[in-house]
Amino acid sequence: MTPDKNRDRPLVSFDWALKRLLRNKACFEVVEGFLSELLSRQITITSVLESEGNREHARDKSNRVDVVAEDEAGEVILIELQFIPEMDYFQCMLYGASKAVVERMIQGDPYMKIRKIYSINIVYFDLGQGKDYVYTGKTDFKGVHSHEILKLSKEQYDIFGKIEAGDLYPEYYVLKINNFDDVAKTPLDEWVYFLKHDRIGEHFRAKGLRKAREILDYSRLSAEEKADYDYEQSIKSHHLSQIASAKAMGISEMEAKYSKTLEEKDRTIEKQAQEIEKLKRLLNMKQDSTFTP
Repeated sequence: MTPDKNRDRPLVSFDWALKRLLRNKACFEVVEGFLSELLSRQITITSVLESEGNREHARDKSNRVDVVAEDEAGEVILIELQFIPEMDYFQCMLYGASKAVVERMIQGDPYMKIRKIYSINIVYFDLGQGKDYVYTGKTDFKGVHSHEILKLSKEQYDIFGKIEAGDLYPEYYVLKINNFDDVAKTPLDEWVYFLKHDRIGEHFRAKGLRKAREILDYSRLSAEEKADYDYEQSIKSHHLSQIASAKAMGISEMEAKYSKTLEEKDRTIEKQAQEIEKLKRLLNMKQDSTFTP
């Protein structure tokens, strides 16, 4: 179902809200709703933690928003939004999940203390080749000969509450927002529509969206929050415009421009190195002139 655009209400973007508004426990309902629709089970967030990847202000020009949430089961959920294309973003996903595992292990803890990690990646560029707009991936242990999936023992199930061995490993979700056709057929589609357009249709009923409509209403922001939001949106638009321009230039011209930039940086570094060496020689000459045998 296509939303009635005349009745949509302009809201602040999800990435800005994650940094500014949704870290308050009173607002967890919004994040819980999104995760519940994506993971197809009820999620209850107990805490939203700061991440080293987060920047304090939009002027830091960080294009990724890192949010680390913990649910009532003690599982860790990473939410990242990425606007600028990165060729190695899949490795970035792996690094983020691996780092989350290591950061939450205390030296000397048994391996059974390792937490389940969910890596939620919301990307606004064409990542890989695929026409779908929601992808999920996990580790599977499959028999080479029998092709059966390796499952946990009854004792392991009693400890971990998981069925398959791969269920203990990180799971990844990739939402390719620009691939969405704007026709919201499911509750998750309603969320994807919001992530793409910063709007929520009046008829949308997905979990968390009712609260999001209330909290993220631009008109309810303070003057300072509006100024901060408008500034960040202008920065984002500038970055996206640069990407579009680079794409229009073509690969060869981009490579030439990139090579020229590298050459300029190399010349600057070489000049700085020469200045440092010159200062070292002057310092040594001064020390020699004051030396008394």
